Parts: sequence; structure tokens; C-alpha cells
Amino acid sequence: MTRRSAVPPESGTDDARSADTQQAADDRRRTLENARRNVGTVIGGADTETPSLKLAKEYLRLGGCRRSKIDDNITEVRQWDEDPPEAERFWKERVETLSKDERKQVEDFLPTINTP
Repeated sequence: MTRRSAVPPESGTDDARSADTQQAADDRRRTLENARRNVGTVIGGADTETPSLKLAKEYLRLGGCRRSKIDDNITEVRQWDEDPPEAERFWKERVETLSKDERKQVEDFLPTINTP
């Protein structure tokens, strides 16, 4: 036997959701549909790569070996193996010349020392 309580369910619980109004359910459905539409637009061919990601990808495509170490949101770059000449030149000309903040964004896209 179930008992009805005079205390409304706490927001965010399954019990609260079962007590939702039709309006709340419609709002959730509409939000989900909008999110799916937005994702479809992005995946549908829009250029979503940032300049930082493009630089990191190009450096790695050239055979770059640097890896990032991110600890407590502090990024350092480590290099155990020597870069091929093209990758080294690209790093010096295109990445080292960036501002500290822009360079950090590129470094954040490098593989980390924790990944193979």
C-alpha cells in the first residue's frame, strides 16, 4: 500500500519528475529537439576547428613529438624525442611566436604525457 505525502517531492528527483506538469515535459522535449538540431548543424559541415586546434594538428601532422603535461590547470610542454626539421621549424615560427595565452591553447591540444 502506498501512502500520499503532503510534502512535495524534492526538485530533481524521480518523484519530482513524475509530478511534473505537461508544460515542463513539453519544455524538456523542445530543449532536446533544439540541442539535436544544433548538433546536426555543427556536424553538418561547418568549420568547427579553432585556429589553435588547426596549429596543433598541423604540428602533429608534420611529425611533431612534443607532449603536454597538464596538472592543476597548468600546462607544460615536454619533448623527449627530436622533432623532424619541418615540425621544429613550424613550432618555432608559428607556435613560439604566439602570445602566452594563445600558445597555451595550442599546447592544450597536444597529446598529453598520459596518452600513448
